[in-house]
Amino acid sequence: MPQTVLLAEDDRAIRHALERALTLEGYQVTAVADGVEALAQAHRTPPDVLLLDVMMPGIDGLQVCRVLRAEGDRTPILMLTALVETADRIAGLDAGADDYVVKPFDVEEVFARLRALLRRTSPVPANGIPGTPGTSTTSGASMDVLREGPQTTASADKQITAAGLRMDLQARRVWRGERELELTRTEFELLELLVRNTGIVLDHSTIYDRIWGYDFGPGSKNLAVYVGYLRRKLDEPGAPQLIHTVRGVGYVLRED
Repeated sequence: MPQTVLLAEDDRAIRHALERALTLEGYQVTAVADGVEALAQAHRTPPDVLLLDVMMPGIDGLQVCRVLRAEGDRTPILMLTALVETADRIAGLDAGADDYVVKPFDVEEVFARLRALLRRTSPVPANGIPGTPGTSTTSGASMDVLREGPQTTASADKQITAAGLRMDLQARRVWRGERELELTRTEFELLELLVRNTGIVLDHSTIYDRIWGYDFGPGSKNLAVYVGYLRRKLDEPGAPQLIHTVRGVGYVLRED
C-alpha cells in the first residue's frame, strides 16, 4: 500500500507542484489549502505523515501541530517554512513538528526528509525493509548504534542510563534525576543515540545518517537547532551540561 501524505499549503502553485511530485514519487496525496481543512481531513482519514506550511490563513501550520499533539496524535509532521531565524524553527519544534524544510526548497530534500520520518514510524516487516516509497533502510526506531559506551547500562526492560539520565525505550520516556523530560520523537532518538555512545564524539554526518537517514550537508542548521532545543530541556541550574559541542566535528554526551 502506498504511504499517505496530507499536504496543507495555501500557495496554489506550490501545492499543485508538490502534489504532483509526491504522487509521481509513489505517495497517495490529499492536498488542502488551509489549516482548517487540514485538521478536518486529519480527523476524517489520518495520514501516515503530514506536510504543513507554517504560514496559512486562519489556522496556521503551528496551530495545526499544537491541536493534533494536544489530542495525542503522534503522526510525523514535516513543516514547510519561509522563516529562517532559529527562533522560528524552534517555535515549530516546540509546537510538535518532527522536522522542517526551509523555502525555497529542493523537492528531493522534501522526499528525503519524508522517507526519514516514515522509516522511524513504519512497522518493519520480516524482510527488515519498511514499505516506504523511494530509498528504504532499517527503521531508525530500531537503529544500530555505534557502540554502547562504557558509562551506559542497559537492562532487560529496555532502559538505558548514562550521566544521570534514564531512558525507557519502550515507553519513550526520559528522566534527568527525578525530573521527567517532554521530548519530541526526533529529540528522543537524538538523545538515545548520544546516550548509547556516551563519551564518544559523533560527527555531524553520522548523526544525520542515524537520525534522519540522510546527510543534509555542511550548510544545514537542522542538527544544531535540535541539539540547542534538547539542551534547553536537559540543562538545569547548577548542574553540569551534558551535550558538548566539539567544534568542526560534532557532539558528545558526557557529564563533566
